[in-house]
Amino acid sequence: MEIHAKRLSKVYGEGENRIVALQDVDMEIHSGDFISIMGPSGSGKSTLLHLLSGLDKPTSGSLTYDGKDIYGMGDKELSAFRRRRIGFVFQQFNLLPVLTAQENIAMPVLLDGTHPDMDYVGEITELLGIGGRLRHLPHELSGGQQQRVAIARALAAKPDIIFADEPTGNLDSKSGGEVMELLESIRNKFGKTLVVITHDNRIACKAERRFVMTDGVVTEEGVF
Repeated sequence: MEIHAKRLSKVYGEGENRIVALQDVDMEIHSGDFISIMGPSGSGKSTLLHLLSGLDKPTSGSLTYDGKDIYGMGDKELSAFRRRRIGFVFQQFNLLPVLTAQENIAMPVLLDGTHPDMDYVGEITELLGIGGRLRHLPHELSGGQQQRVAIARALAAKPDIIFADEPTGNLDSKSGGEVMELLESIRNKFGKTLVVITHDNRIACKAERRFVMTDGVVTEEGVF
């Protein structure tokens, strides 16, 4: 999957209340990339992720996936595109409390009217170290285990790219480090593209391509 963002901007409000959250961002994401986007709170990191993943629409600019402008899609088509091609991992685990871990993992695929590949799900849950916890409800799992369930859920539909927004933000340093190692392992094993939003330099430095955001402006530090 090749993603090209051209002059992406996001502006909120008008007149004295006008806020430029994102300003003329040009960015290319290539298949298999491991990218980090770092910056302080309020710098526009989450806004950028929401635009790159089709969760929000820009004020101006374009975004193409393999040459197709996703902002030109209707809401229904775009929702289906996100379910099938994009995986999301957020700071909040967003697990449904009445569903078991296995049910949470399968839910997005079932909502798309298909059935999960259980051999594949078994492979990723074993890799994530939660194979023995699939019948447990979220409140019976630690924070690190809940985030691993959330990662498995993001992968269940076999997406091309994973967007992770502060995936270790609700975890202690040990659990957070383990989660990042697992994301890296999954990216390498299954050939996924990984984009991580973070304010933690230790996490950002793991990426092969590193971007920094300041007041809505994106700068690439380089390829490592």
